[in-house]
Amino acid sequence: MAAVLFDFSGTLFRIESTESWLRAVLAETETALPEQELLRTAKELEAAGALPGGAPQPGPVPEELTALWGVRDQSAELHRAAYTGACRQVELPAPELYDALYDRHMSPAAWRPYADALEVLHALRDRGVAVGVVSNIGWDLRPVFREHGLDAYVGTYVLSYEHGVQKPDARLFATACDALGADPRDTLMVGDDRLADGGAAAVGCGVHFVEHLPVTDRPNGLRPVLDLVPAGT
Repeated sequence: MAAVLFDFSGTLFRIESTESWLRAVLAETETALPEQELLRTAKELEAAGALPGGAPQPGPVPEELTALWGVRDQSAELHRAAYTGACRQVELPAPELYDALYDRHMSPAAWRPYADALEVLHALRDRGVAVGVVSNIGWDLRPVFREHGLDAYVGTYVLSYEHGVQKPDARLFATACDALGADPRDTLMVGDDRLADGGAAAVGCGVHFVEHLPVTDRPNGLRPVLDLVPAGT
């Protein structure tokens, strides 16, 4: 393999829990909420699918968000509108909290790399394998990689909102391969979404899936990638 492309959320990094997300914003805005009400609100936000990168929404998307939801990763404006709209399905103690929650999720402090992410990226670099990140997202994730010390291992970032299309659109994977100077047939895509990340197969990439789990529940989910990209390839 000449290159490996990685998804971001649920693959290399995982967002904090919905409860942690809400607690952080309440603390930052000095908003008081009784403990039981806080826990109830966090559960309601999770059920609404309000946290980008968090647990998938268990129920149907509200009718007023349906059209927006399907294209939310195509621009920063659409992404913010979709997720603040999901947040607004839940009553919060102050209107400014909806945007504050959205802003919090873009903070490097809200994200943790999976335990084996650094090890795997370092090993790929040692093997001369180029690395790219291909993500459906509505904001610039590069500061997250820099803050957590992983940016130095990434040769290119191909982010849906910067291109106006989202995975599984084959153009994103082709763009990443071009940027790395890699033949797609000699490239592996690693992600957690069978549909979105599986789109890489359309340009000839191999595809490997990981489970989108909390960091503590997936200590070595990325290590099998090294078996697929042996040293000396």
